[in-house]
Amino acid sequence: MADIGPTLRDARMRARIDISEVETATKIRAKYLRALENEEWDLLPGPTFVKSFLRTYGEYLGLDVTHLLEEYKRQHERPSDLDQLPISPHSTARTRAPRPPRIPRGWFVAATIVALLVLFAIIGSQSGDDDTGDEPTSTTRTTSDDAAARKKERKQARVRAKARREKRRRQAAARRVTRLRVVPTGDVFVCLVDASGKTLVANQTLSAGTNSDQFRSKSFKLGLGNGSATLRVNGKDVDTNGSPDPIAYTITAGKVKEIPVEDGPNCG
Repeated sequence: MADIGPTLRDARMRARIDISEVETATKIRAKYLRALENEEWDLLPGPTFVKSFLRTYGEYLGLDVTHLLEEYKRQHERPSDLDQLPISPHSTARTRAPRPPRIPRGWFVAATIVALLVLFAIIGSQSGDDDTGDEPTSTTRTTSDDAAARKKERKQARVRAKARREKRRRQAAARRVTRLRVVPTGDVFVCLVDASGKTLVANQTLSAGTNSDQFRSKSFKLGLGNGSATLRVNGKDVDTNGSPDPIAYTITAGKVKEIPVEDGPNCG
């Protein structure tokens, strides 16, 4: 049979197949395929991989894989030592292994006694060291201190959590309360009622430079005789656009919404 490498290369060339096509089809890297074709066995991972690559490559090219593998084994694999042994009529006979010398039973008994004595001596020395009683007391004290520290940490964590909840509650309450001040830019009739229906400004005419007090409530209803006023809601100015006609508003959560005049507040 021809050499393995040329056989593979000739078959591929006859089929007009590029080495990259073989790599894609067989999943064998191109450098290993070239090593097979050039019989550069030192560049391949080992005999097991070589035979696997030969089988895959040969099957892909439609070659007799059995002959390829046998040729590789013949050329590159040494026979095992058992294969090289001459056949002898006595080779099949069972050879009796020599028996090890017997050790007297008395030696085992003596060795066992010595081992037990050494073991008792070690245990006695360790128990003597433990009689001081310092280590258990220290361990107990350490455990108690750790438990106290964990208890203190849990208590502090609860205090911090409570403080955070209280802070969020105050912030939420502050967000719910709306602050309102009516700032006249001219003479304007004002009627203002809070969320409970309490009259805060009862049909008063305010002039420029005479601001109303600042009022706090969850919501307000406000009636103005005209738009000659600016509403200061939570510190921000809201313009009424200077309307010459009466206007009314609801003010909730810092938001100002114009409503029909007939739905406005009634200050008696």
